[in-house]
Amino acid sequence: MMTIDPALQQIIEGQQHDPFSVLGLHDINGRQEVRAFLPEAESVHIGPGNIPMQRIEGTDLFSADVTGHNLPGHYQLSWIDKDGKPGQHYDPYSFQPILEDFDLYLFAQGKHWHVYNILGSHIKTIDNISGTCFAVWAPNAMRVSVVGDFNQWDGRCHPMRFRNSGVWEIFIPGLDAGTIYKYEVMNRDSKDVHLKTDPYAQQYQIPPDTASIISEKSQFKWTDISWIKYKQDMDWQHQPMTVYEVHLGSWRKTEKDQYLTYRELADDLVSYVKDMGYTHIELLPITEHPYAPSWGYQATGFFAPTSRFGDPDDFRYFVNRCHEADIGIILDWVPAHFPKDAFALARFDGTALYEHEDPRQGEHRDWGTYIFNYDRNEVKNFLLASAVFWLEEFHIDGLRVDAVASMLYLDYSREEHDWIPNEYGGNENLAAISFLREMNHVTQSEIPGSLIIAEESTAWPGVTLPPDADGLGFTMKWNMGWMHDTLQYMQKEPIHRSHHHNSLSFGLLYAFTENFVLPFSHDEVVHGKGSMITKMPGDDWQKFANLRMLYTFMFTYPGKKLLFMGCDFAQRDEWNQKHSLDWHLLQYAPHQGISELVTDLNQLYKSAAALHYHDFEPEGFEWISCDDSSQSVLTFMRKCKEDKIVVILNFTPVPRENYRIGLHDAGVYEEILNSDSSIYGGNNVGNHGYKETEDYPWMDREYSLNLTLPPLAGIVLKLTDQTSPSKQTNVVTG
Repeated sequence: MMTIDPALQQIIEGQQHDPFSVLGLHDINGRQEVRAFLPEAESVHIGPGNIPMQRIEGTDLFSADVTGHNLPGHYQLSWIDKDGKPGQHYDPYSFQPILEDFDLYLFAQGKHWHVYNILGSHIKTIDNISGTCFAVWAPNAMRVSVVGDFNQWDGRCHPMRFRNSGVWEIFIPGLDAGTIYKYEVMNRDSKDVHLKTDPYAQQYQIPPDTASIISEKSQFKWTDISWIKYKQDMDWQHQPMTVYEVHLGSWRKTEKDQYLTYRELADDLVSYVKDMGYTHIELLPITEHPYAPSWGYQATGFFAPTSRFGDPDDFRYFVNRCHEADIGIILDWVPAHFPKDAFALARFDGTALYEHEDPRQGEHRDWGTYIFNYDRNEVKNFLLASAVFWLEEFHIDGLRVDAVASMLYLDYSREEHDWIPNEYGGNENLAAISFLREMNHVTQSEIPGSLIIAEESTAWPGVTLPPDADGLGFTMKWNMGWMHDTLQYMQKEPIHRSHHHNSLSFGLLYAFTENFVLPFSHDEVVHGKGSMITKMPGDDWQKFANLRMLYTFMFTYPGKKLLFMGCDFAQRDEWNQKHSLDWHLLQYAPHQGISELVTDLNQLYKSAAALHYHDFEPEGFEWISCDDSSQSVLTFMRKCKEDKIVVILNFTPVPRENYRIGLHDAGVYEEILNSDSSIYGGNNVGNHGYKETEDYPWMDREYSLNLTLPPLAGIVLKLTDQTSPSKQTNVVTG
């Protein structure tokens, strides 16, 4: 039996760490020899010259002595397969290293913000030969190969070149857009082999299939130049921001219960959001994810919009249409954890590569997921590049960073002995803190005007302070404390609310310590918590009145606004990602009334500078009365240079006649909104559209208003220069 060179035997066994030293054209003892591994071939020739190759006995390796043939730098292999069919391609092992050393150096330093243009799969032309470059980071692998239908998923056919940085690369001529592929990764120590999707792939198969797809270079023509310029120049802190949070898969479905495509959503969803008056859409994660009930929060494709609704250019079309309608797009982004699916990032090269080895650092017990190792430069670079990718390549206007609290604390949701203190003995995750600061700096400097919003549920100080002021550098933070306190208060029967009055006023003690967003999000209408309307106490009329009052409170309180889909027309059932929203409810007056109110609140919040200009600054807010607990009434003023607006909220079902409030400014106060208006389903109890101050000191103020307060309702008054009643607007009656 013929003895085979050990290096060739390693090719046959799929254990060759350096295939480029074996395959292709090499000088062997002064001879020029070409070697190729072609398991499907019966006979093989080299072109030009039609040089026959000889099968190495008992193997699928072929070789040919080409001394004196003067082969070109890139030669073709032609073959007849075992079924008699011809095949031909340029030899991948005739190509020199592809990636630049400087790119690999930056990646190893964690400083290559655009590494997604280097790693992954990219269609290229090299020396006038078209094909696809593949590159993947797997430093602890014995071998990494590209596999797919094109090579019968045989990992011995296209083993990759190893670079010192731990990156593997290969250029495979002839592979084009639409080709599905994975990486076959053999661990260096155990020799275990796993099929992995490409972490940097920009397109995947439609779940439940999981292969990566060679994505065609985008052909999309953006037409949102004016929006981009506006975003870069915008004084976002002083602009209105009212966000519609959406799960694309269940917002609305077709008559056949199928998903709407990105392009269909660009028509239907954008029109709805525009009509309702929102300024932004926030998408639950559309990064590719295999498990739909995770709502996208267990992502496996950090550089690809999910294929459920179309291809990447279809998603670009959706974003572009939003911008043409002057609607911003915020994407939920999840750098806190990733799922344990064997085909994805988990134990990528057979070791804890993206995650920590120690489960006390590397696993979320509650979620059954892995935690990113923020100490590792290449992992930080992966996440930083993902953030830049969405903001730059898809013109996304902002990222809402999920589960920030779980990143900040080493003992987050852990038992006493199930975590490892930091080097100073504390529970702060120093590496994650450093990553978040760098991420905020990079995104906001590379893509000016980007809004990076933290979902952070603790009292961590300085979340929205800049890093040079010892902050984390986010632009905004969800106000989870306000949300919890307010909903707990609203769920109480009105007769008990007087004992919990400070739940409504307490938030102003910290309202301006961060740049807050007020969120009524998807998390509040799932898992047995009930929908927004079913949280409200009382009979059906009282439930709707309470909800109208709650939204009036929210839209007049300091902070940007966020409302989850369905909440804006009082969906009765909890949100279920399997089903479309219950749009049929809009045929009923109470639900239509909530929708009309949210529309008017959006418009009022945007048009009245006093309600948004100082959302983050104390000079825009003044209590008139925060201590009327016996009657459960709150009164406050929102103000700026342009105007002054007074808000009075009666949290009981008792109408209050002759309710006096003190004011410093005399004049006519127009009732610009009344949540008890019949337009919204109320009873029209109010003040006939306006009230004029009296020279009657009250509450240590020179003037006062004598008002009628509708039950379970809020009224909004605006100081005008008029001395006679203004024409009543269409949003106020009573």
